[in-house]
Amino acid sequence: MVSLLTAMCVFSLTMSISPGPVNMTIVASSAAYGFRRTFPFVSGATIGFILLLLSLGLGLMQIVTAYPALLKFLSLAGAAFIIYVGYKIASAAPDLTLDETPCHGFRHGFLMQWLNPKAWLACIAGISMFAEANTYTPLVIFSALYFIICYASLAVWAMMGAQLRTFLTTPSKVKIFNVIMGSILCACAAYLLLTSL
Repeated sequence: MVSLLTAMCVFSLTMSISPGPVNMTIVASSAAYGFRRTFPFVSGATIGFILLLLSLGLGLMQIVTAYPALLKFLSLAGAAFIIYVGYKIASAAPDLTLDETPCHGFRHGFLMQWLNPKAWLACIAGISMFAEANTYTPLVIFSALYFIICYASLAVWAMMGAQLRTFLTTPSKVKIFNVIMGSILCACAAYLLLTSL
């Protein structure tokens, strides 16, 4: 049992902490708006991911595997949404202040996970590894561990973004940062799209 829990934790940490569209959006948002204003996005992304994981584990995966075209459509829609978010970040005004309202809140974090090809692949892989056919106990344990680890991992990305704010002292530096983060986000979406098709 201990080895299974360890494997669940390692898998969750690896998938949550590794760079991806959600993590890059969190860094960009936190650098622009600060940790506190980015935290609703972190919460939405974490809760959205766990609900996706539970939904797939409780039966949605059977529908997805029965209709492979659905997964391809979700990958296309997700990549398009992530590229849109990347464009919004890259083209954001370089004079953002902490007093502005973030463009990425709870709803955006939640939606981004449901349209994120990396999230779908992580959920499907995790369910394949840790779920059992006749009982929901492993799925519940895995989801609970993943919730804690995902929340902590995304919060770390938000803290890193907030630390970057100290270096973004001029509009030109902010503009360069926005373009770099937006471009990385678009590249992530393109890569995930290519690997999921």
